[in-house]
Amino acid sequence: MAMSFEKIVRVQIGGRVQGVGFRAFVERNAVARGIVGWVRNHGDGDVEAVFAGSESAVAALCEVCRRGPTPAQVERLEVFEADRTALGKAAETGEFVQLGTV
Repeated sequence: MAMSFEKIVRVQIGGRVQGVGFRAFVERNAVARGIVGWVRNHGDGDVEAVFAGSESAVAALCEVCRRGPTPAQVERLEVFEADRTALGKAAETGEFVQLGTV
């Protein structure tokens, strides 16, 4: 049976967000909130992620990403509505994972 999600978003995070443990920070916080999805670095220095879960959990994780881990300096957080296809394999596995850089 396929998982269903109240809310799915894609976020793009800019600033000093690479080399500061941002992906691990997002993964820990996502797992703690029961969020399904993924996070990855971009070659341009941004971090991108897809979050799926309850509306309140997704909103809470977006707020956590606005702060980031202590050494990060988040200058921009853009949130876009997304659909199930943005989750890729995470939609079927129900996990949150770190992906390679694109």
